[in-house]
Amino acid sequence: MNVKDKVIMITGAGGGLGGEMARLLCKNGAKVYILDLDEEKGQATADEIVRGGGWARFIRADVTSEADWQAAVDAAVGECGRLDVLVNNAGINIRKPVEEMSIDEWCTMMKVNTGSAFLGCKYAIPVMRGQGGGAIINTSSVCGLIGHKYTPEAYTASKGAVTMLTKAIASRYARDGVRCNSIHPSTVDTPLVRERLKDPQFYAERLGEVPLGRLATAEDVAGAVLYLASDEAAFINGVALPIDGGVTCY
Repeated sequence: MNVKDKVIMITGAGGGLGGEMARLLCKNGAKVYILDLDEEKGQATADEIVRGGGWARFIRADVTSEADWQAAVDAAVGECGRLDVLVNNAGINIRKPVEEMSIDEWCTMMKVNTGSAFLGCKYAIPVMRGQGGGAIINTSSVCGLIGHKYTPEAYTASKGAVTMLTKAIASRYARDGVRCNSIHPSTVDTPLVRERLKDPQFYAERLGEVPLGRLATAEDVAGAVLYLASDEAAFINGVALPIDGGVTCY
């Protein structure tokens, strides 16, 4: 997949899925800006990539802050002259059912999961339009496609909003050469999830719903981002791409 010399910004890239995305994109020749609130993790990921011969920069950013978004985009454009791809990956999950969640917690979920994607689009699109195009990839979830009985309602609502924000951006800004797509992972095999899989009920729920019989890996998700960011995906726009082993096919 051709992403060589593309300037790519990824939020929530200090570790986990975002970190794997950054490593794979850099391995394929991209220049990656790592945005994260956790300075230690974000800088460590950037340093690891640079030691391996890749190009990476860390920018500490609160993705719910307009000022931080403006500063991050300005930094990338100032150094590289462009911004080719934005991956809105940052997100949180307050694991409470709707009858136990406060309105403040609900609003926090929306501000981080949906608001950060909105702000990323707001500040990236003018740059992409001015340079003749670009690509935005929003990390949603299988919960952005279906009502998921094991997942808190607020998370599902926030990811559903990301799904439709993606389609709205794709339809309006395609004329400016800006593509926008969303990815929809099911439960991903990360160290945190492995701990939770020790709970027999959680194991039965999450593994049992996947027709392929295994959980998604971080590499599975990063591979989809690599494709959507690449030249090979030049005619892919407004797509909600499940990375779920078939969870949403029922």
